[in-house]
Amino acid sequence: MFQVSDTPDGEVIDVISIQSQVVYGSVGNSIAVPALRRHGLQVVAVPTVLLSNTPHYASCYGGEIPQEWFEGYLSALAERQLDVTARAAVLGYLKSTNKATALARWLRQMREKNPQMPVIIDPVLGDDDSGFYVDPELARHYREQLAPLATGLTPNRFELGCLCDARLESDAEILDAARSLLGAQTEWVVVTSATRDDAKQSMQVFCVTAQESFITEHPRYDNPPKGTGDLFTAELTAGLLRGVPLNNAVEQASLFAERSVLVTRTLGRRELQLAEAQAV
Repeated sequence: MFQVSDTPDGEVIDVISIQSQVVYGSVGNSIAVPALRRHGLQVVAVPTVLLSNTPHYASCYGGEIPQEWFEGYLSALAERQLDVTARAAVLGYLKSTNKATALARWLRQMREKNPQMPVIIDPVLGDDDSGFYVDPELARHYREQLAPLATGLTPNRFELGCLCDARLESDAEILDAARSLLGAQTEWVVVTSATRDDAKQSMQVFCVTAQESFITEHPRYDNPPKGTGDLFTAELTAGLLRGVPLNNAVEQASLFAERSVLVTRTLGRRELQLAEAQAV
């Protein structure tokens, strides 16, 4: 009888992407996976929730992946040794504190086996317009359990404030808050949607490391399609895996996300569309 070995034997998984998934739409893994694959990357997608569509539609079906299933997915990655061969892990929408606790435990175990693997965490908690769209208690779990395990973090301004338990009003406060999250493991923080002044026609992205900080600007668009943050993090990850310096990877990811918004509007689509572009 043919038996499949649990040893990858040279198989390389580039990215383990752990976040939400929708049947219709372009958020979480549903946008991150095609974005990563356009760069020729091999991706394993682990869903935290599975919905018919995002909840901003009049109807929405599905829900959170059962905890036993989710922990089983993570265990299976270890049993197949994919956590050893993976080149990066991306974490997005988790929904519940139970998911955060299980994920932190898995990440600590993975770090022991694959200590150099970048872990990029988008701490999806909410935004300035709507406030929290997860259990607010999840912010504490991100702050205490997950953020210290990250190589890099990609919060928006609201989420950065949640991680630092502070209301951030000025650019200086944003920079100081981002620096406070740097540590032995965390090398950089990229803050998206950082502009405080709603009257501005541009949006700022703050990138902070222990050595420097820099700001990337891109046009502001009213009512952008859902999933731009998930796309940005995926594109940033792809750039870093290609060896692009962090500041250039941030600029490229911002530009591609902006182009994708414009393409979506030009096509008259409700859900985010990837801009037609060749990976570089």
